[in-house]
Amino acid sequence: MAADRITGKTFATRSEVMAPSAMTATSHPLATQVAVDILRKGGNAIDAAIAANAALGLMEPTSNGIGGDLFAIVWDAKTKRLCGLNASGRSPLSLSREWFAENGITKIPPYGPLPVSVPGAVDGWFELHGRFGKLPMTEILQPAIDYARNGHPVHQTIAFYWNQSIENRASYPGFLGQMTIDGRAPADGEVWRNPNLANTLEQIANEGRDVFYKGDIARVIGDYMQANGGFLSYDDLAAHRSTWVEPVSINYRGYDIWELPPNGQGIAALQILGIMEQHDVAAMGFGSADYIHLFLEAKKLAFEDRARFYSDPAFMDVSVELLISDEYAASRNRLIDMSQAKNEFPHGDPALLRDGDTIYLATADSEGNMVSLIQSNYRGMGSGMTPPGLGFVLQDRGELFNLQPGHPNTFEPGKLPFHTIIPAFITQEGKPLISFGLMGGAMQPQGHAQIVANIVDFKMGLQEAGDAPRIHHSGSSEPTGEVMNDGGIVNLETGFEYEVIRELMNRGHNIEFALGPYGGYQAIMKHPQYGVYIGASESRKDGQAAGY
Repeated sequence: MAADRITGKTFATRSEVMAPSAMTATSHPLATQVAVDILRKGGNAIDAAIAANAALGLMEPTSNGIGGDLFAIVWDAKTKRLCGLNASGRSPLSLSREWFAENGITKIPPYGPLPVSVPGAVDGWFELHGRFGKLPMTEILQPAIDYARNGHPVHQTIAFYWNQSIENRASYPGFLGQMTIDGRAPADGEVWRNPNLANTLEQIANEGRDVFYKGDIARVIGDYMQANGGFLSYDDLAAHRSTWVEPVSINYRGYDIWELPPNGQGIAALQILGIMEQHDVAAMGFGSADYIHLFLEAKKLAFEDRARFYSDPAFMDVSVELLISDEYAASRNRLIDMSQAKNEFPHGDPALLRDGDTIYLATADSEGNMVSLIQSNYRGMGSGMTPPGLGFVLQDRGELFNLQPGHPNTFEPGKLPFHTIIPAFITQEGKPLISFGLMGGAMQPQGHAQIVANIVDFKMGLQEAGDAPRIHHSGSSEPTGEVMNDGGIVNLETGFEYEVIRELMNRGHNIEFALGPYGGYQAIMKHPQYGVYIGASESRKDGQAAGY
């Protein structure tokens, strides 16, 4: 980042991107341009989001692809309301928790056939397109098909993660032959082609979603999995359907912050913010020891509930509405000691609650539609399972189930796994304001809460809010069954004062240096006064915001 830009901050940032009619922001410049081109051809924000996602599956396979799942929040300009889409897939019907026990497996592995669940992204595209789209899918997917066939240069950050992704996946059939160049990752600037993915996307464009879930592609996936020790079957794919859901929100100091309900972790951001609202965060100041301490303790509290309660909504034994309520936030806040970090917090009391790597992109169009979309394989390039001739890797999202009997997130056949990927949206007085997201596993709700605090409490601009140094806490209890009892580890990005770090250590926080767990942010704002679009894409990724 430019060191000569005078910001008055301990970190560097740059000006926001502005445009009068439309805006896109993705983690890859070529995908951003694909989305802009679709908008210029008469497509809307939904068409542009699908086109960009298809391009990112090719260009950034270290984070996403059509072997993974998708979630989206759409501001529909016609009805003037938010719509949520859960396009995540279920566990195989033929696999049971008893099978794991009989085979001595106590934790679902991260790679190979066992963590593979139904990929939901393609169905998500067609659900979004069927409800909101304008251009034909053949036109929307054509840019990704062309880039897959003709090639594109691999960007620097992606090349780095691609190289790191090969070792753990090299032994799985189809991976090296389809996702490497002679067994190695493409180099920075090297042209990458994926003709198999081009053919797959062309089939999907011409024949629709059923070719993926009930046709030739489904048969290839099913046969491959069955031949290689897997349980995902043709019948699992044929039964898949996405679900339209109502986004949920809290009001944070006059701004409505929207997330999707579980099986994702979005409400953890709302729980963190609900606790933070009990304090005068603005008076603490950005980067202060009090602010960082409060954030970390609020995060720990929210993540204990995340570990205990979040799951497939059909299996949750508490109410989302009560988890994000003001009363519950106040009760959790009373557990915080501002002078001392706690090694562990209890999760909430069910008796009080019961009632009755990843890509993110944002698009906006001239009609006022705005899309907040996130899509992922999980663990970067997914399971390593790469069906022959298709050009993509299947996700390993099933790793996030646990195998504890009676837990809401325990493995069951045909069940939605706990999900990390979460899109977000901010409205004010019933009007759309910001579509935003932040990639990176458990960093996502932490990042969402920090972005909101940066904008609302610390009055940062859209770009500055993403460039500001971030706080990352790991070691919380997890939905997979691990329990925190040592306080976890705090990573603080460069830009925080040493005196602050020393004070946090004095309060009992375990602080370690880490390079890179801070996520990647994109956002689009509808200017509340002038009506133009503002775009932001941070420098931690290869991304770009652009409009016209």
